[in-house]
Amino acid sequence: MKIGIIGAGNIGGNLTRRLTALGHEVSVANSRGPESLKALVEETGAKAVTAAEAAKGAQVVVVTVPLKNVPDLPAGLLDGAAEGVAVIDTGNYYPKERDGRIDAIEDGGLTESRWTEQHLGHRVVKVFNGTYAQDLLDRPRPAGDPERLAVPVASDDEAAKQVVRALVDELGFDTVDAGGIDDSWRQQPATPVYGLRAGVAAVERALAEASPERPQAHRA
Repeated sequence: MKIGIIGAGNIGGNLTRRLTALGHEVSVANSRGPESLKALVEETGAKAVTAAEAAKGAQVVVVTVPLKNVPDLPAGLLDGAAEGVAVIDTGNYYPKERDGRIDAIEDGGLTESRWTEQHLGHRVVKVFNGTYAQDLLDRPRPAGDPERLAVPVASDDEAAKQVVRALVDELGFDTVDAGGIDDSWRQQPATPVYGLRAGVAAVERALAEASPERPQAHRA
């Protein structure tokens, strides 16, 4: 598939490494421009582009930038993407450590990914937001392996969710359907599933045990 990755931090960089190794055509962008991605490009064979170019013709677009930077992404970012593009959101809201207060999340009751959807103007698939970046390189396992890790996947777009679940399977991880984006609070920071390294049954249990109350430590 043709995949655009916007954000080349730990998650974005390691997804670039894995997806190129699997034979996908990957374009990657960051906030500092294509020249700053020279080492990653030489390592992986991915194409360095601007954020505005990353989604052009892409069947999957991964948005993996700090939440506070989502409003700074180019307007109409997804206009040139392939029809039915699946947009992956790996983002998390860290009001104290990084993002500052976002009123729509704090007061308006929006889930983090719903807020991101509103800025992108496109439905998203929330996945890998609670995954350790190094696990993308170190922990893939074949289907059926008892040590295979599972990750929750939330989206209102069922077709895109299936595309993403298949891609996650190809990357070597199981998935658990975590419902729609209004349910995605179950996998936000400080929930039982966030950062959980476990299989399907434990991930399902952790999602069920989540509380909608955002802990004080994760509020502005």
